[in-house]
Amino acid sequence: MSLTVEIRFKRPSRIYFEGPISLVSNVIEVTKSGKIPSGQTEIPFEIPLKARGSKTLYETYHGVYVTVQYSLRCDIKRSLLAKDVTKALEFIVELKPKPAGSLTSKPVTFEIRPETLQNVRDRARIPHFIVRGHLDSDIFCLSKPLTGELTVCECERGISSIELQLVRVETCGSAEMNSREASEIQNIQIGDGDVCRGIAIPVYMIFPRLFTCVTTTAPNFKIEFELNIVIIFDNDHLVVETFPIKLTRDLIG
Repeated sequence: MSLTVEIRFKRPSRIYFEGPISLVSNVIEVTKSGKIPSGQTEIPFEIPLKARGSKTLYETYHGVYVTVQYSLRCDIKRSLLAKDVTKALEFIVELKPKPAGSLTSKPVTFEIRPETLQNVRDRARIPHFIVRGHLDSDIFCLSKPLTGELTVCECERGISSIELQLVRVETCGSAEMNSREASEIQNIQIGDGDVCRGIAIPVYMIFPRLFTCVTTTAPNFKIEFELNIVIIFDNDHLVVETFPIKLTRDLIG
């Protein structure tokens, strides 16, 4: 029986760095050679999950450029004329949450209007609008949903859709040379069509397990997250407001 924990890196354009990085690699013999009787046989085993040297164990995470994977492989060695049997299985690891009160958070209030938008190419196509709202926290526990609300106060054009985008930002490499890549995890529509003005729209998103993890900063990589609020007008022009968010397992006081 072998236990392997690896951080795998996929090479983005513009930069090269080494990978995978092995955090744990243990091999144990769970039973001596001999015959296994017919029927179901259970063989208990135990492998300590401890990182090598000064390395740190991280949560299971499947990203585009960074993957943290825990896997077990069982090899059954058979007689000379019989083929060996091998079975591999990935298992999920999560950090143990700290009790409530270990982290404090604060609501994030926002107001989106044409003057607050950044990196706008064609301002002439942006109608006058005002959207106000808040996120209930700047830190979110992964076992609970992201919540808040927004209100379209004014808009001189019709609205086609209002959407939430959860984005991962993966930074790979070292302090001297790194690559920062953002990619969308999921997109949820919270407003369909020309929504009523002055009515609060709930913001609600559940975090997908494998594609999110605790916000992580390590020597070789960083995993961070952002929330985009996307407003699409009836002329197919869209505006985006981005909010950095921190994800944790700890219970927030």
